[in-house]
Amino acid sequence: MINIRRSRGYNFEYRLVKQLNTGEWIARRLGGSSTGLPDIVAVNNTDSILLSIEAKTATSNSIYVPQDQIDRCYLITQMFEAYHERYIILAFKFMRKQRQIIRGEIKYLPRKTKEYYKIVRFKKKPTKFPIIKCNYNGDTYAIYDSKIKKVKLKNYLMPFDI
Repeated sequence: MINIRRSRGYNFEYRLVKQLNTGEWIARRLGGSSTGLPDIVAVNNTDSILLSIEAKTATSNSIYVPQDQIDRCYLITQMFEAYHERYIILAFKFMRKQRQIIRGEIKYLPRKTKEYYKIVRFKKKPTKFPIIKCNYNGDTYAIYDSKIKKVKLKNYLMPFDI
């Protein structure tokens, strides 16, 4: 099961990097959790834009991004201040099969694949980053110490969607 999740995540990251490497954009997959870096970094040197991307996939109705993963995306945006525009992007992919437990059995029910690209912004570095939750319908929440607050993270139009 863990290998399936890893390959699903890797495939999503690989596809994003491939799609981002167009025109003026250069993207690289950095290895994510094991390296203490974001999943993907993409730059447009012509327009001075940097994207620090954390990518998540799931068959459930909610996807969570842990605090430490948001923190490392933030650190990358702070490292490269030469870029005029720097964004933390959370990429969520809800798979076309929804995992449900029905009468004690795991079932996979068909549904539409959905992807969301959300911008996380901080005016200044918070003392503690939130856990971010995204639902299948695109609603986002910030979780601080078990307190859940609905937040409206703006959608980011990815370069390959322009």
